[in-house]
Amino acid sequence: MHISAKADYAARALLELAREPARPLTCEAIASAQQIPFRFLKSVVGELRRAGLVRSQRGCEGGYWLGRPADAITLLDVARAVDGEVLTLRGEALGDLDYPGAATGLPGVWRRIEAEATAVLGGTTVAALLAAGARREPAAEGAA
Repeated sequence: MHISAKADYAARALLELAREPARPLTCEAIASAQQIPFRFLKSVVGELRRAGLVRSQRGCEGGYWLGRPADAITLLDVARAVDGEVLTLRGEALGDLDYPGAATGLPGVWRRIEAEATAVLGGTTVAALLAAGARREPAAEGAA
């Protein structure tokens, strides 16, 4: 299974936005905090905005905010916003996949993998990831 750079960067951007939801963040600030290439992030954030996962405001007081509460945004939402399908085979959806002969059972395996991945991604919210990261940070600081 392949997790695209777009999906990874999009999730990381949303986590940055969720950390301080009351104030807007610029793409520059997000890119710097997450060490993401700015130009790539700019296009990813545009896709998130079109999907309603972030909202934006221009001007000196502008930037980006979450488009809905962090507990209402799942990794499945993120993946679908930037990549479309969760799992594809040679760029095609798995729905009508059918093989002849000895390979007849293989499409069912691919669909099970897709279902499991969809369940994990759909059951993981930005808020839960942020909370899990917050629980880990003090231990990481103490270990330094």
